[in-house]
Amino acid sequence: MKIRSLIASALIGAVASARSMTPMAALAAARLLGRKTPGKLELLDHPVFKYGALAMGAGELAGDKMKSAPDRTVFLGLLARVASAGIAGAALAPKGQEKEGAAIAVATAVPLAYATLDGRKKAMAEIGQTKSGLIEDLLIVAAGIAVVALATRGKHD
Repeated sequence: MKIRSLIASALIGAVASARSMTPMAALAAARLLGRKTPGKLELLDHPVFKYGALAMGAGELAGDKMKSAPDRTVFLGLLARVASAGIAGAALAPKGQEKEGAAIAVATAVPLAYATLDGRKKAMAEIGQTKSGLIEDLLIVAAGIAVVALATRGKHD
């Protein structure tokens, strides 16, 4: 196993650290566009999963701006990151290395959730919850799209 083969898994774990549903939404969008993941995961082809992941991704982006939004490091927030990072990390790992990809993604997502929360709190103190959230959304969604786009292949790739 080469570490380089699992870079996409680690990067998608970093995405999950800040937005738990973005990895799944990015994968769902890629599948809807006919892109294939290196790792084999049947779940990604189920219509309920694809559309549900897109809806949850959009919902998370909206919900994050609410004053009542919990920190990403509460139990359920970390659990969502573990699940999303694990599934996405496995999907983006080379075939036969799905377990390693999942583990790398989770090992990246959980500690980085604390670091990204610290950064967000500092940004909130400077520019407020909504502006800091929108900037974080832009950066994290773009990163999620880029990681998934680079790690997947189309019909003719």
